[in-house]
Amino acid sequence: MTFDEIFPEVRELVDDLWRHPELGYREHRTSRAVEEFLTRHGEGLPIERFSTTGLKVDLPSSDPAHRRIAVVAELDAVISPAHPDADPETGAVHACGHHTQTGIALAAFAHLVSTGAWREASVDLSFVFVPAEEFVDLATRADMRDRGEITWFGGKPEAMMLGVFDDIDAAVCLHAIGGRLPEPTVEIDCGLAGFLYKTIEFEGSASHAGLDPFSGTNAYSMATLFTTALGLGRQQVREDVLVRMNPVIPSTDMTTNVIPHRARVGTDVRSSDLDYLTEIASRVDRAAHGCAAALGGTAHVTTEMGYLPLNQDRAMNGAFREAFEQDSHLTCLIDDRGAIAAAGDAGDLSFMMPTVQLSYGGFEGTIHGKDFALIDPETVLIAVPRLLVRGLLRMGEHLPEPPYRRSFAEYVEAVATIAPVPAGAHGKEKS
Repeated sequence: MTFDEIFPEVRELVDDLWRHPELGYREHRTSRAVEEFLTRHGEGLPIERFSTTGLKVDLPSSDPAHRRIAVVAELDAVISPAHPDADPETGAVHACGHHTQTGIALAAFAHLVSTGAWREASVDLSFVFVPAEEFVDLATRADMRDRGEITWFGGKPEAMMLGVFDDIDAAVCLHAIGGRLPEPTVEIDCGLAGFLYKTIEFEGSASHAGLDPFSGTNAYSMATLFTTALGLGRQQVREDVLVRMNPVIPSTDMTTNVIPHRARVGTDVRSSDLDYLTEIASRVDRAAHGCAAALGGTAHVTTEMGYLPLNQDRAMNGAFREAFEQDSHLTCLIDDRGAIAAAGDAGDLSFMMPTVQLSYGGFEGTIHGKDFALIDPETVLIAVPRLLVRGLLRMGEHLPEPPYRRSFAEYVEAVATIAPVPAGAHGKEKS
């Protein structure tokens, strides 16, 4: 089955996912659609289910000496309620392009199985569809964690803990590039930042805002002073390690006739340098406590681990560089522009094993923005899967030898140096 032949079915599935976006760990309809596709095209291959919605399928090994490579796609949508196609109840929309990741991976899977081309590969191949890459809807995930349904907010760390990648030697991830590009484009060797997530609860005391504001301590003023302090502090932040902070007030029950006794601020703290990330995080904590104390209140800071920086494996990307040179449709290769301040849990995977992220154009609008849309489905769902398969078939010659491998316990130890780890983080049985 050629990519042109499978295109109508893949396009229909991708369009359906666009119309029915789901948030992380709740991608039940999405997961069913993916499983049905894998069943139709998988010739009886067993499908492993993990976490709430994750799926994994292994193509048979053609050589016991082969390394096993996982193609990893993400199931979830982002929250961007300003987008006209966002779910009116949840604000979810695939302005991240994850629906196309799924389509690319499924097109590659169907082609490899129907043609038997997987037997020609110098590696063994698996396909893993993971939930919850976007670090959103955190209150729901906190409730799920309290109920014991998940441990990590990110889908890849959760899968890593569950042993989904225990038999995998290296990973190939996928991601969309936002913005209308002038020609069919793919990108390799682009690093990503890591981040922490801080929740600061400012606490003051309530009083009547008109009659007796003098007896109150305004928690909202503390939050305002804190966000101002973060802005002023940017002058003392290094420019070379992609530091970013985006403080938001996620919700409030304040009224105008009561001095607010509580205000909550959430912010990410990003950097491509883990040591500097720890330093910036401590500055954020100091600013929170200092701003609260300056106005007579207190601050309670909670830190949640986000994701580690993505360091792409240069050797593996050589397979995609060679595949690009053979492709007549894809005409632009963005090769090693350094790192960007976006983050993803592909970085956590790259801590454990050699990992790359193949990115691709074919869209217009700002990624995560209200105008993001797929405009070149033929490039995204025909040319990119074709490039992916060509790269996979020659990947064995481009793996580092031997591929490095760190354990999940080592991952937990690394995370613990910069943020608290969740209870039960050292692992549990697959489900």
